[in-house]
Amino acid sequence: MENKFKITTIGFLLGYLLSINIFPQENQKLGQTGFQFLSVISDARGAAMAEAMTSLQVGSSALFFNPSGMSELKSFFDVTASTNKWIADIRHTTFSAAIKPADGDYGIFGLSAQIVDYGEFYGTVVNLASPQGYDDIGIFKLTSFAIGVGYAKQVSDRFSIGGQVKWVRQDLGESDIPANIRVDSTSATQDRIADTITTSNKISPFVFDFGTQFKTGIKSLVFGMSIRNFSKEVQIAEEGFQAPLVFTLGVSMDVMDLVGDLPFDQSLYVSVDASHYRDHPEQIKVGLDYRIMNMISIRGGYSSNNDENDFTFGLGFSQYGFTLDYAYTPFGVFNNVQRFTARFAL
Repeated sequence: MENKFKITTIGFLLGYLLSINIFPQENQKLGQTGFQFLSVISDARGAAMAEAMTSLQVGSSALFFNPSGMSELKSFFDVTASTNKWIADIRHTTFSAAIKPADGDYGIFGLSAQIVDYGEFYGTVVNLASPQGYDDIGIFKLTSFAIGVGYAKQVSDRFSIGGQVKWVRQDLGESDIPANIRVDSTSATQDRIADTITTSNKISPFVFDFGTQFKTGIKSLVFGMSIRNFSKEVQIAEEGFQAPLVFTLGVSMDVMDLVGDLPFDQSLYVSVDASHYRDHPEQIKVGLDYRIMNMISIRGGYSSNNDENDFTFGLGFSQYGFTLDYAYTPFGVFNNVQRFTARFAL
């Protein structure tokens, strides 16, 4: 009876994962959120598997996918650093760390950071008195970053929970807005003049993540759920928006569990995520991770409903507590995106 219930539950969830991507979306949700850098994944292992990581245990990197995914941290300390050469020469850098005090009796504590380098921009301000209508103000830079504190705990041998709170900061500089436009009656050419109002485009909200994982007891089959980037509405000028909220259900399994005795130590993790976005069509993400001797990993993934980046690929090498991961994503007209992650566990 118990096995029948498990099979029915699994069938229902798998059906849901597929159904949200089969039926067409009549209204596309675009341009409804801000802080888009929070949606960009820089972790190379996750990127190589098309971000299908909701039901996997991935150490401190879980803070970028599902915080409960660090609840079974095997080492005392785990730290990662990732660099991501994103499109349009934007550079994303992320860091994460997790610690397991008292052998995990008090859960796992984590820290995360996301930093964005947009490069340099050439600035102008409105000046109706000048021939071109503006003045040059030289080079300026924008900044965005997020710092998070997370926690995960195994509630039982099958169920785990986790959460994270992030302080997000985005500085888009200042805007000089013309006001009280009038004609200069003392000018022979009747030039227009205007006062200017300077506004600051800086916002610093708190953003929340939450997730769970459940081991079914059927081989290594695991279900996961996460809610990422939940926030209140913030406002710049007259426009209000929220963080890029996403709700994800995932399932994963080492399919080598179904094979029986193997000639050498190997595993093939298959992970499937279904994601519902506030500002993006629903997606199905499929990731594969084939490991040999728990040392070398060959990875691949596919993500639906993307205009330019459907397939992803990657490699990983691990030895003596040190891991180096690489991900390559063809990005259509934007050429390609490459990510590197270094991890150390003690």
